[in-house]
Amino acid sequence: MKKLKEAASSRLKKSSSKAASKKKFDDSGRPRLPKAANYLNIKILLDLTCQTVADMIKGKASEEIHKSFNIKNDFIPEEEEEVRRENAWAFE
Repeated sequence: MKKLKEAASSRLKKSSSKAASKKKFDDSGRPRLPKAANYLNIKILLDLTCQTVADMIKGKASEEIHKSFNIKNDFIPEEEEEVRRENAWAFE
């Protein structure tokens, strides 16, 4: 466990640019890696993966996020409109 934490810490220090960290974050592991880091209680890896996902979401519209993370929009148009009205600040 200690070696894994050291490796994650070392990797965090080496990948200083956002572009480099995005390249290292494989699409197939995107939803699983933060969950695994949390389950294994590896804080540095959890922080790194959560920050990478946050960087990927930042500045994108909800439709772009759905496409990037392969999320199905299961709202009917009326429900979606209600959510947009209730949370107008998030769609500005």
